[in-house]
Amino acid sequence: MPSRIDDRPETDAPPLRPYVPRRHSESLFVDVRGLRYHVRHWPAEQQAAQTAGGERRIHLLHGWMDVSASFQFIVDRLPAHWAFFAPDWRGFGLTDRTDADCYWYPDYLADLDRLLDAFSSGVPADLVAHSMGGSVAALYAGLRPERVRRLVNLEGTGLEGASADQAPMRYREWLDQVRDGVRLRDYPSRAAVAQRLMRNNPRLRPDYAAFLSEHWGLPTAGGRFALAGDPAHRMVNPILYRVDEITEIWRLIEADLLWVLAAHSSERRRFVHEAPYQQRLSVIRSLRRETVADAGHMLHHDQPAVVAALIEEFLS
Repeated sequence: MPSRIDDRPETDAPPLRPYVPRRHSESLFVDVRGLRYHVRHWPAEQQAAQTAGGERRIHLLHGWMDVSASFQFIVDRLPAHWAFFAPDWRGFGLTDRTDADCYWYPDYLADLDRLLDAFSSGVPADLVAHSMGGSVAALYAGLRPERVRRLVNLEGTGLEGASADQAPMRYREWLDQVRDGVRLRDYPSRAAVAQRLMRNNPRLRPDYAAFLSEHWGLPTAGGRFALAGDPAHRMVNPILYRVDEITEIWRLIEADLLWVLAAHSSERRRFVHEAPYQQRLSVIRSLRRETVADAGHMLHHDQPAVVAALIEEFLS
């Protein structure tokens, strides 16, 4: 979800009528590096798969503070013979949380490696990934180029580069958070969670917000609803983001890559107007760029039909 976390007091709200999915998913659970991983699976429709000569497998990777169900609105608009596998990253959704007090970025790469072993073994994979998931997927495509056929990166631009003089402050902040802990607020109802989502994203339809709240808000013992993410995800990363390292990995990407940005996102503003971001993209061998109008960072919620059409055309 959006990188901004809203901690303002939340009043209860009347329930909204949720979006009704056109395609229904099932929950699969697999062991990934000692964690019970939840993978949301939208099976291919059997008749459509037979007509098309077999099913097509697509892997969907969500962003920070999001869950796998976030892709429902684009899955409903993609071909019926495509089967989709969308994990909840470690510490999100229904996947186990770790015993550690913070999360490390390379673990997502190792988790993705094992997930592809489980669901696309021996076959180069098609990946559709949003935000943090897009950053993970782009790195993975460079580190394991033989395992990725095509990649659709939705707003997964990576972070701003950090300079060495930022390291002392970053480590001190991390140490303070390890000592003091971090938290996420809870809500009186799922309707309040839906209101929170719409406040963060004014373009979000009320029925979409109500649907997402069913997956983004988990009931607590006290009868309230907590966000489906480990609070430890809010901890600052003490390891600086090194653009030179990222660029060297992106240089190794062999997959065709579709990079989709939203017209009203800070990510697009950086990539269009700032030279360092343009330089990152220049190292990618096969790159197509698209911009989705009237959409913000959560473009797959704001314009699912447009995003789905781009995905279908590119992966086909």
